[in-house]
Amino acid sequence: MFAARASGLVKLLGLCLTAGVLLAAMVFPFVGGLGLASNRAADEVDKTSGDLAKAELPLVTTIQDMNGEPIAYLYDQYRIPLTAGEISDTMKAAILAIEDKRFYEHRGVDWQGIARAAAKAGVDGGATQGASTLTQQYVKNYMAFVLGADNEQEAWEKATEATVGRKLREARIALQLEQEVSKEDILAGYLNIVPLGNQTYGVGAAAKAYFNTTADKLTVPQAALLAAIANRPSSLNPGASPDKALERRNIVIDKMRENGAFGKDEAEAKTKAEEYKAAPLGVVDNLQLLPKGCVGAGDGPIYGFFCDYLLDYLRAAGITNKQLQRGGLTIKTTLDPKATKAAKQSAEQQVPKTQNGIANVMSVVEPGKDKHKVRALVANRDYGNNAELGQVARPVPAEVLPFGPGSVNKVFTAAAALENGVTGIDKTIDVPNTYTSRAYANGGTPWTIHNAGPYSDKMSLTQALATSPNTGFVILQEKTGLGKVVDMAYRLGMRDTLSSVNRGGEPLKADGSNGPSQGDWTKQANAGSYTLGPGATSVLELANVAATIVSGGTWCPPTPVEKVIDRYGKDIPLKEKPCEQAVTPDLAYSLAQGLSHDVLPNGTAAGAVPPGWNRNMIGKTGTTEEHKSVAFMAATMQYAGAVMTYADGNNPQVICANPIRLCPGSSAGVYGGQVAAPTWFNAMKVIHEGLPAVPLPPAAARYK
Repeated sequence: MFAARASGLVKLLGLCLTAGVLLAAMVFPFVGGLGLASNRAADEVDKTSGDLAKAELPLVTTIQDMNGEPIAYLYDQYRIPLTAGEISDTMKAAILAIEDKRFYEHRGVDWQGIARAAAKAGVDGGATQGASTLTQQYVKNYMAFVLGADNEQEAWEKATEATVGRKLREARIALQLEQEVSKEDILAGYLNIVPLGNQTYGVGAAAKAYFNTTADKLTVPQAALLAAIANRPSSLNPGASPDKALERRNIVIDKMRENGAFGKDEAEAKTKAEEYKAAPLGVVDNLQLLPKGCVGAGDGPIYGFFCDYLLDYLRAAGITNKQLQRGGLTIKTTLDPKATKAAKQSAEQQVPKTQNGIANVMSVVEPGKDKHKVRALVANRDYGNNAELGQVARPVPAEVLPFGPGSVNKVFTAAAALENGVTGIDKTIDVPNTYTSRAYANGGTPWTIHNAGPYSDKMSLTQALATSPNTGFVILQEKTGLGKVVDMAYRLGMRDTLSSVNRGGEPLKADGSNGPSQGDWTKQANAGSYTLGPGATSVLELANVAATIVSGGTWCPPTPVEKVIDRYGKDIPLKEKPCEQAVTPDLAYSLAQGLSHDVLPNGTAAGAVPPGWNRNMIGKTGTTEEHKSVAFMAATMQYAGAVMTYADGNNPQVICANPIRLCPGSSAGVYGGQVAAPTWFNAMKVIHEGLPAVPLPPAAARYK
């Protein structure tokens, strides 16, 4: 016992001496031989206290649709920042009663408390535990949850390490902070930072989550519970440990009574305290937490694909993950809820989400000369992490898929042929039933192509685009040049599809080990099948190609964002690719006229046109040779869109229609006009409601 007491006295003396040095150092940084080391420490303290004084807390980022309605939230810490006036006096009284009843008497460090803690150290051997003022706790929490938010566990361990050095630094910062910041702001700062469990930080978020109320309306039992679990949210979780939480809450209520929170009349105060302690915890059955990330985006999991694409786009545009998760940004997007819901409903109507092995995805883009706004990204699948329910947590309507669009690629052959004067939209092209190409080798031997059905030997390019004979476009590609066709596809919008993945649709590795790109491989291998569309494809880029055509040949990146605003209301500039004039307006509108017959009675999409549809449009269906994927790319002057239906199982099989299903070995596979085109029309009929019918611009004489 004597040894323990002696040890305690030594520690007490040490702490008192340290406190004296600390105070001296606050005024005279070089006193006592502290010299340069002290000066550096003082600089660090000055910086930290200065940061604390302006404490930029991690905040929730809100993603909004085109109408300003929230669709998703991003955060590391769920926090609702409050001013001192927005926090009830009851909450302040509760936290001070249990954490620092002398808060308004000390200057940041409670020397009386330190002396008591040091004396106690003689018994339990702990020289650095306890005696922290609320200001010091504010400093500690700031170190852990603001400065150290990138790695909270490591930062918390460092901020709470049981060393004299850490305690002294914390105390010195607290002393300096109280010279720069008012008591009320320090108290509010603490109540905004403190972790309160269940992903909530600060009393604003905790009041909402636990009680579905605001911090200015907290009752005594509610405020006491929050004060009880402050800094001990795991062990005092009111959901997992209600008895412990209740016991601690009642201790807080007793401390509030002792502190005079319930009036000076002792009997009356005691009666009130007993009434408050008799109240149940009062936590709501379903915690009112914000849905976090893209999985919970929107009314059900229908906005998740758009959200995922948005985040990838923003990162590429210079917004960091730290800004997204902690910056309190407001992201105003281009998402159209009406278009999204219509497209989602149509995708599921054609291919039910319960249909195993078949995906149906759609992208909708609004054309324009200065921006191509992404209005909808949907699939018959839901966005999510439950693979057993067929959910997918990737932006499949926007990413490059390892499936081909089939004859949609004939659009690029036609565009390149027009640009190079090979033909015109009204000029006839050769369409033999069978054609053997000597330009494109097939394993060293000539390549023979067949049409899928009977065609006239000759027809106009417009008629060929509507009826899609294979031989005619292979011949046209030969005359134009494969390289020019591939380059045209890139210019019109197939940019990631041709430059960012290999021929199998795998993203190119930085070291080039799985290259070349699909575009380079097509040229190097002289792959004449390109015009028949067997290779990997992005549905969003197909939609953007249609948008480029009806925008007079102006290509713009398919953007999901209108603007990004920081927590102070200022716009954050984005590094977006500029729009380009991919082809001349004359060529674009002539191509549009050439694509306008696909919905006429002899066109491949004619059977999908709904009753009452009277809008001028462009369109092109596509079907791959094995019927494992089909597509439809189309646009009016107001909206462009693309749909692809593909076998997305581990072992892709032939897809058949009526009803839609997998049919391995069948020779009667589905066509683009049977499932992809109806998906487009059913969605676009709703999306175009209330809009006038706008004619396509006329073709230029030189391209007729």
